[in-house]
Amino acid sequence: MIKLRLRRTGAKKRPSYRIVAAEHSFPRDGRFIEIIGHYDPLTEPATVKVDEERARHWLSVGAQPTDTVRGLLTRAGVIAVKPAVEAETAAGEAN
Repeated sequence: MIKLRLRRTGAKKRPSYRIVAAEHSFPRDGRFIEIIGHYDPLTEPATVKVDEERARHWLSVGAQPTDTVRGLLTRAGVIAVKPAVEAETAAGEAN
C-alpha cells in the first residue's frame, strides 16, 4: 500500500520534513517514490508547501495519508474539511 508520510531531514534538534509517497514497508527515511511537498515546523507559523496536483493524484489512486500528513494536506487545502455536524451525525448513525 502506498502511504503519504513525512520523511525527516535537517540537522539534530532542527527538524524539517519532506512529504513523500512511499510504500508502507519502506523505512521512514529510506526509499520513496516521489516528494510531493515540504514541512518546516520551526518557522512561525509553520511552513507547509505541497504540490497539490501530485497530492491529489496520489490520493486518487488510493494512497493513504498518515494522520499528520492528513492534517497538513487539510491545512494546505488539498483535502476538504468535514464539517463537525456531519461527522457527529455519521458517528451517531453507526451506533
